[in-house]
Amino acid sequence: MVVRVFVAGGTGVLGQRLVPQLVARGHRVTATTTNAAKLGLLERMDAEGVVMDGLDPMSVGEAVAKAQPDAIVHQMTAISVAHAGKPDMKHMDRWFATTNRLRTEGTDHLLAAAEATGVTNFVAQSYAGWNGVRDGGRIKAEEQPLDPMTGTAARPSMAAIRHVEDSVNTAGGAVLRYGWFYGPGATDDLVAPVRRRRFPVVGGGTGYCSWVHLDDAASATILALEQKAQGVFNVVDDEPAPASEWLPHLAACAGAKPPMRAPAWLARLLVGQVAVTMMVEGRGFSNAKAKQELGWQLRYPSWRQGFKEELA
Repeated sequence: MVVRVFVAGGTGVLGQRLVPQLVARGHRVTATTTNAAKLGLLERMDAEGVVMDGLDPMSVGEAVAKAQPDAIVHQMTAISVAHAGKPDMKHMDRWFATTNRLRTEGTDHLLAAAEATGVTNFVAQSYAGWNGVRDGGRIKAEEQPLDPMTGTAARPSMAAIRHVEDSVNTAGGAVLRYGWFYGPGATDDLVAPVRRRRFPVVGGGTGYCSWVHLDDAASATILALEQKAQGVFNVVDDEPAPASEWLPHLAACAGAKPPMRAPAWLARLLVGQVAVTMMVEGRGFSNAKAKQELGWQLRYPSWRQGFKEELA
């Protein structure tokens, strides 16, 4: 059945993989951008493009009302260099400031627009890379909480993620906890510091992380939308792994020298507590629920294969 899909954030790294997959499956897509210069990009993806300010309730309400969608997909972030400057884990509260607003105010505006237009099929982006609660096992399922990161620069981001999850769950929608993205548009920013040997293994590199290729994240999103899924789903690959494994493999695939090593105390001074927590205490995530309930099948079951293919 053809579904009219409204993708908020259609020109982000995931949006650019999601919109063509939706169109290929026969859906009619309206996708948003904050930059009129990118309307041509959406047109080339066979979507109807619209300029929308996700932080302006009037802009959101008008865009959704005009599109008359059957489903809304919330992919609005502002993490790119163009929006937020260079990645800065030490000052993550500043780096993610606009994204946090999009995940709080922006979510509220989209949900209000959905209610006003009678849309009940709502899918939103959350995050599950390394941020599982730091007790118990290294691999977390959906019923286990995310780490609030109290007392760190990541606390506002985790509070914003909690807002997305609580609000969308209350509205009867689906929340997709995507792992750390890699793939077209996302890999270069990841690889650049690795090639410059500015991404060390901290401590023993014992912190776990979960990855997902953008194309696999997009396919899971479509399944959630088409099945009108409800609840929280971890959208990650099959192999959560410690930094001591994935980081040297990434360097090798990128043709870089092996990453240097840094003690936790030095890394804490240079890049802050959040980065140290990720590299030393991070928790990965299980994708069993998404596979079982959505019938999700991954093109890239492991970052081992995915890094190699992306960087070949």
